[in-house]
Amino acid sequence: MPVSAIAGGFVTLPLLGFSLIAVALIVERLMFWLRLNRRQRPFVREVLQLYAREPALAIERLHQQRQWPIARIFLAAVELPQPTPEEFRLALESAAQAEVPLLKRFNTAFETIVSVAPLLGLLGTILGLIRAFANLQLGDVGGTATAEVTAGISEALVSTVLGLVVAIATLLFANLFRSFYQRQFAFIQEAGGQLELLYRRINPPLQSPR
Repeated sequence: MPVSAIAGGFVTLPLLGFSLIAVALIVERLMFWLRLNRRQRPFVREVLQLYAREPALAIERLHQQRQWPIARIFLAAVELPQPTPEEFRLALESAAQAEVPLLKRFNTAFETIVSVAPLLGLLGTILGLIRAFANLQLGDVGGTATAEVTAGISEALVSTVLGLVVAIATLLFANLFRSFYQRQFAFIQEAGGQLELLYRRINPPLQSPR
C-alpha cells in the first residue's frame, strides 16, 4: 500500500474504493456518450430521409439499430396501427420518458460519491487530529510522542486531500454527463418533432364531410 494511503488512516480504504468505482463508471459513461454522440445524428438523418420516401424501409432500419435510444423511441410511434397525430405524439413522448433512466444511468452513484467522499475526508481529518492531540505531551519536544503527533497531523491532511480529490474529479465528470443528457434530450425532442411532421404529411387528417 502507498505511503500516502497508510498516512491517511483507515478512511483511505473506502476513499480508494470510491475512486475505483468512480473511474469504472466514468469510463463506461464516456464510452456510451462518445458512441452515441458520434453515430446517432447521421443515423437519425438517414431514417428521416427514408421515412419520407419509404416508411417500411425506415422501420426496418430502425429495427437494425434498436440499441440506440432514438431508434426505440421512433419505433414506439411508427409501429402503432394507424395512430392519430395525437396518439403518434403521445407515443413519442412516452417512449422518450422511458429512455431517461438509461441516459441518466449512474447519476445517483455519482451524487453519492460526491457527497460522501468529502465527509469521509473530514472524518479522517478529525480522527487524525484526535490522534495527534492524544499523543501531544508538553515538555516532550523531540521525544517519541513527536512522531505520533506528526503522524496524526499527516493522517488528517492526507485524508482531507483524498476526499476532496475524489469528490471534485467525480463532480466534474458528473456535470459533463449531465450536459450530455440535456443535449441528448433536446435532440430527441427535435428529432421526434421532425418525425411527427413527416407523419402528418404522409397521413394528412381526413376532412370531415360538411
